[in-house]
Amino acid sequence: MNASPDNTVQALALRREAETAASALPPLLVAAEQLAATVQMGVHGRRRSGTGEEFWQYRPAHSGDEARFVDWRRSGRSDAQYVREREWQLAQSVHLWVDDAASMSFTGAESGRAARVTKSERARVLALALSVLMIRGGERVGLTGVAAPPRPGRAQLMALAALLSAPNAQVDYGSPQVAGVVTQSRAVFLSDFLGDLGPIETALGQLADRNVTGVMLQVLDPDEEAFPYDGRTIFQSMSGALVHETRKAGDLKARYQDRLAARRDALTRLAQSAGWQFSTHHTGDPAQSALLWLYSALGRGRG
Repeated sequence: MNASPDNTVQALALRREAETAASALPPLLVAAEQLAATVQMGVHGRRRSGTGEEFWQYRPAHSGDEARFVDWRRSGRSDAQYVREREWQLAQSVHLWVDDAASMSFTGAESGRAARVTKSERARVLALALSVLMIRGGERVGLTGVAAPPRPGRAQLMALAALLSAPNAQVDYGSPQVAGVVTQSRAVFLSDFLGDLGPIETALGQLADRNVTGVMLQVLDPDEEAFPYDGRTIFQSMSGALVHETRKAGDLKARYQDRLAARRDALTRLAQSAGWQFSTHHTGDPAQSALLWLYSALGRGRG
């Protein structure tokens, strides 16, 4: 059966409308949704009982349960007593801090080699892909500052994509602003953590006082781990504020890697002291592995 001319026109018009709508999506959101689509998760794998408003499930009553929590209507249909559990809603808020400092713009990829994303590009797409998974699971996601409080829904993803697509700042290293993080929520920090650790320690202390749990993911370029430099080399920070020239870069490798390892140990201790989890991801590795770690680590951190 051949399609009628009217149907063909309608199909073409629908296609143009769909293409127009798709072109309006922030490229970051498109990449994030593609990444999230590679990770198959349950619809709502993070629910737990608490003092929220939405019904979650019935469970058999245990010794010590107060009578006021027993659902007598449900219990009347069997020989056992059942408690009507409600979903813990406050703990379903997730706050993101994605370092937007100049250092995150670094990539060690050189001309003639395969293209490699910057640390900033990887951190942003991971943050937004995690947001996609969380919001699909019914959770609220926002930023650690006051610009985007945690909210559910597609509109929030669009807002986050717009904010995360902003140009990087001019300062070399960033520090988290945690004024907007609510008590008993969760937080995610994505950064290279190469700057002063003082602000990180302060932020973690403030969040621990609010009973906020979370994860820290250090995003590094492979060259920052391997230090593949030798001979005369000029090291310059991304903002240009810091410059160091040496004629024997290879002689610095061992000391540099020792200091990087010491920093990672310090970050691990900071995370553990706050009840958080810490890991490192390299931009040369698949993003899926980092997204899986973030998602599962957040689940483990809920207690």
